[in-house]
Amino acid sequence: MTGPRLALAAALLCSCTSPVADANSWWSLAMNPIQRPEMYIIGAQPVCSQLPGLSPGQRKLCQLYQEHMVFIGEGARSAIKECQYQFRQRRWNCSTVDNTSVFGRVMKIGSRETAFTYAVSAAGVVNAISRACREGELSSCGCSRAARPRDLPRDWLWGGCGDNVDYGYRFAKEFVDAKEREKNYARGSEEQARMLMNLQNNEAGRRAVYKLADVACKCHGVSGSCSLKTCWLQLADFRKVGDLLKEKYDSAAAMRISRKGKLELVNSRFNMPTQEDLVYVDPSPDYCLPNDTTGSLGTQGRLCNKSSEGMDGCELMCCGRGYDQFKSVQVERCHCKFHWCCYVKCKKCTEIVDQYVCK
Repeated sequence: MTGPRLALAAALLCSCTSPVADANSWWSLAMNPIQRPEMYIIGAQPVCSQLPGLSPGQRKLCQLYQEHMVFIGEGARSAIKECQYQFRQRRWNCSTVDNTSVFGRVMKIGSRETAFTYAVSAAGVVNAISRACREGELSSCGCSRAARPRDLPRDWLWGGCGDNVDYGYRFAKEFVDAKEREKNYARGSEEQARMLMNLQNNEAGRRAVYKLADVACKCHGVSGSCSLKTCWLQLADFRKVGDLLKEKYDSAAAMRISRKGKLELVNSRFNMPTQEDLVYVDPSPDYCLPNDTTGSLGTQGRLCNKSSEGMDGCELMCCGRGYDQFKSVQVERCHCKFHWCCYVKCKKCTEIVDQYVCK
């Protein structure tokens, strides 16, 4: 965002100073159908007022950038999907519980899991908006204008239509952080600690997308001689972003709020986290049993791997409660043969396998 519109957006956000409830979240845009951009009417406030989960600042940004909202929803959906993939073998598996809070009360706790969720969600928005710019879906941005890399060979052309990561980063920062920036908590309070934690993790998510974006090239020439190359900036596959943020989750730093209103390390022997690192302020709850207060769903009924000693193993996944065994029928493609030309024909094989679920 540049020019007068960015200034106007900043002014609107600064006018919001009262705390808002955390019951709903903009993540709910992933759970509710959003109209395509061409269905919006410029200046039609009811569209933004009817979208659930937006804070006052985000609602005002929606009024300025209505066509962006469908892609914010797409970014949130990709983030939820990635979160569930990364934690599919953990006691907490990033389950969605409803259409408003999305992840439920567990997000009220400033744990490692919450840190990852904020980071991957912010990353999802950067990813979706950057691609939408490249594809010409947004009127306020286009192809990437990133500078030519210094190490690119001179005879290679720079300027193919790349993903606009710069715009995606800036817009995601304005929109995602708006909910935190409009809060006004007492210095040194637990509420301020959580706000600063959220902002730190949002930034870490955005930087993960930015860091992994790389140069992509296409060859030109007679018979694939590759005598000429055209190159552009391209986002990494979102799975790589999820993998990087999962590594950051494993090394997340425990923080606390100081009297001066800044986050500081609980254990001063460790290095201070950078803007690319995740932080948390609360210990993780016990995800073994259902708990309405913490939002834990428990692990009863979860599939586990009897032969594994990792987190997906029955001993750890079931928290020592034991597990039940049952047989399951699985149908898979088998005996595949290539037929000239040009298709593959397979048979269906049925197999009975043992599966285990936590008691």
